[in-house]
Amino acid sequence: MTRIIGIDPGSRRTGYGIVDAVAGKITYVTSGIIRLPEGSLPDRLKIIFHGISQLVTEYQPAEMAIEEVFLAKNAGSALKLGQARGAAIVAGVNAGLSVGEYSARSIKLAVVGTGAANKAQVQMMIVQLLKLSQAPAEDAADGLAVALCHAQTSRSLAAMDGVTGYARGRHK
Repeated sequence: MTRIIGIDPGSRRTGYGIVDAVAGKITYVTSGIIRLPEGSLPDRLKIIFHGISQLVTEYQPAEMAIEEVFLAKNAGSALKLGQARGAAIVAGVNAGLSVGEYSARSIKLAVVGTGAANKAQVQMMIVQLLKLSQAPAEDAADGLAVALCHAQTSRSLAAMDGVTGYARGRHK
């Protein structure tokens, strides 16, 4: 069994999802949102770091997956997103996790079948794929989508390369 934590980073809300992957079967563990209060960016980054660190301690994932920064309309927003992403990555790496990074398009393609899917489509597929009774909040669904993408990508890489574990690095 491989437990994976998926992260959808944000400077206001950081979504997460945790799944277990066993022989191609993926099961839901938990998901949620780290909500960040108004305040300075350094204080919000600290909350992201501690929030992810607590999740890793509590749920003991073996691997982490995170969405890459996309091109934002506003350069300042993209920089803040990158910093939020960095805080999450450091929390994972600090705990000894390997980290896979995926573009938003790759995540949507893996979960919905099209890289142009909207948030409602992602939520709907998360419900279907994980057999949930209701749709998680958008950011939590996005965190689960990142974890699902990672599980599928890791499985495909293992089949192609004949390896048993996830190779540390960047996969799209």
